[in-house]
Amino acid sequence: MHNLIIIEKTGTPKELANLMKLSERSIHLLLDQLKDYNAHIRYSRSRKTYYYINYFDLKISVTIKILTDNETSNIYGGTYFLQNNLFVAI
Repeated sequence: MHNLIIIEKTGTPKELANLMKLSERSIHLLLDQLKDYNAHIRYSRSRKTYYYINYFDLKISVTIKILTDNETSNIYGGTYFLQNNLFVAI
């Protein structure tokens, strides 16, 4: 979403939701989270896109950890690791 906002190619909220395979409500919640990080986001009805009105960059890092048999569960980035099984959180 962030990259689409930067290049001002999000489409309408409905189009963005379809592209990201999320509900429109989830799109608005993600936009609210970005705003919590001081991203000033606006929507242009004429251009049909969200855009930043201030400079805003988002850096995301991912950590991978090998779990031992003694570790029962850990949560990383929306994915649950339970011993040898992998379950994706919905």
